[in-house]
Formats: sequence, C-alpha cells, structure tokens
Amino acid sequence: MGRMRENPRYNVISMRVSDEERKHLESLVRHTRKSVSELMREAMVEQIEGRGGCRAA
Repeated sequence: MGRMRENPRYNVISMRVSDEERKHLESLVRHTRKSVSELMREAMVEQIEGRGGCRAA
C-alpha cells in the first residue's frame, strides 16, 4: 500500500514548451535539485502572490 500524504495531489496539468524552454527547465532542475513539479508550483505561487493574492474562482 502507498504512503498516505497529508496534502494529496490528484490533478495533473500538462503543458507544451519549446526545446529552448525545456533546456532552461532541465538546467533549473539540476541546479536547484527540485522537481519540475516543485518549480512549477513555486512559479504559480509567485504569480498568484504578485497579483495581490487574486485567485481564479
């Protein structure tokens, strides 16, 4: 049986990126030792907080 998570994530979002964007992302993954998902979550939070906390309904 899998481990129970405190905050399980069930939703999957995929996106298309250019070859150049992918290279930049892979470089960030190596240098930060974070997953692509972690980096995307952080970027999303930065966007949300940068807009005064506005969120989609």
